[in-house]
Amino acid sequence: MTMWIVLFVYLAVMLGIGFYCKHLANSVSDFVLGGRTLGPWMTAFAYGTSYFSAVVFVGYAGTFGWSYGVAATWIGIGNAVIGSLLPWLILGNRTRIMTKHLDAKTMPEYFEKRYDSKGLKIFSALIIFVFLIPYTASVYNGLSRLFKMAFDIPYEWCIVGMAVFTAIYVIVGGYRATAMNDFLQGLFMIVGIIAVIVAAITGKGGIVSALNGLEEQGEFNTLFGPDPINLIGVVILTSLGTWGLPQMVQKFYAIKDKGAVKKGTIISTLFAVIVAGGSYFLGGFGRIFATPDQVAQNGTDYIVPTIIETMPDILIGIVIVLVLSASMSTLSSLVLTSSSTLTIDLIKPFTKKMTDKKQVITMRIFIAVFLLISVGIAIFTITNPKTIISTLMSISWGALAGAFLAPFLYGLFSKKITKAAVWTSFILGVGLVVAHMIYFTLLGNTWTLFGINMASAINCGAIVMLLSLIVVPLVSLFTPKMNKQKVDEAFACYEANQQD
Repeated sequence: MTMWIVLFVYLAVMLGIGFYCKHLANSVSDFVLGGRTLGPWMTAFAYGTSYFSAVVFVGYAGTFGWSYGVAATWIGIGNAVIGSLLPWLILGNRTRIMTKHLDAKTMPEYFEKRYDSKGLKIFSALIIFVFLIPYTASVYNGLSRLFKMAFDIPYEWCIVGMAVFTAIYVIVGGYRATAMNDFLQGLFMIVGIIAVIVAAITGKGGIVSALNGLEEQGEFNTLFGPDPINLIGVVILTSLGTWGLPQMVQKFYAIKDKGAVKKGTIISTLFAVIVAGGSYFLGGFGRIFATPDQVAQNGTDYIVPTIIETMPDILIGIVIVLVLSASMSTLSSLVLTSSSTLTIDLIKPFTKKMTDKKQVITMRIFIAVFLLISVGIAIFTITNPKTIISTLMSISWGALAGAFLAPFLYGLFSKKITKAAVWTSFILGVGLVVAHMIYFTLLGNTWTLFGINMASAINCGAIVMLLSLIVVPLVSLFTPKMNKQKVDEAFACYEANQQD
């Protein structure tokens, strides 16, 4: 009963915020970016809660905690430094200034106006729509496993219920409702992860006893774990990936001013240390809670629910709200990104006289469509024990960040990047990830090179991201330059904002 009360109160608050923000989501700018007026706390929490969902807490923490032990905590540290601190420092203010100057509301609009190409806009919009779907499915899967454990509700009902509640408050309130909910959800996540870690470790006799228990099973209590080479690939994918994910960098579009960026940098980094660091640290002790036979039968996504199910009802209720908070915030960000991209970047260019009102209505419709598609995929994949959360997320992040990271980053700083280089990055990122998925994930082939598991979707994503950072400037050296006047116009915003 306690868990149900906690859950109902939480959901009521989320919906209340959505309807409260309804009158503030009538224009495209308000619906997609909150009018570009959000302060540091809301933007930082929106960034962090979009970053960390059930995928991290259930999927990645369980999978990589099992593989690397407490060394998996390095993934959380990488997320805090490379995935939160550095993008806020390097991308935050320049993204805010240039996207406002170009009047770009989405990442495809940024590519169109920065590189003077409608083709780049359309192709990048298609990439976003296609590859956000497996990420969304992975979020559903992570949450439904915990609901199954706590409430004994069938997976399918968990997935459908979560989609309905997310759809209501996003469709009604837009980005401002999402950001306000993200702030409250972030607070739940911080309190929840600390409470769970303390309860779990205390239940095993304290930190020393828990570490001794890991030592009995191998190098799982050591600083770098049993497989540091492949651990690096996880750090790169889950940390560097945020630099090129549309649902992440678009948070910088909406922030109010340079002062808010500075404060948001600190808040976002501390949030990541607690939530990501805590999640992976907890997952690192998975081997003293679950047996190899249990994991072989149920998969690594089973580990974190196993850690949780022995706790008191009130704590399980807190955990459910924690993961629900993380998941709904990520989902709302994904569906808002996808629907705005479809409407602004794919439909509006081919529709004459599409007013602000019609665009907002269309986005609301596509939010529902996107959720329906991802629900179908989530229900299909969760019945397949070979489909694990980390694989779905890795494919999504690898394709999106592999395609977008370098063109987005270099486009903010260099006037020398060419259209051909951007096209190369798009094709290379998506092409390599899809080819890898077919050859290794679907056909089941294996390959190890210098100790690196080349069949891993995670390592593939990491390699594609690093490759794009090399290929884009290299291709730009040998391909036709962009119109100088167009490029100078794009970069004029930085001169006009030298004091900002």
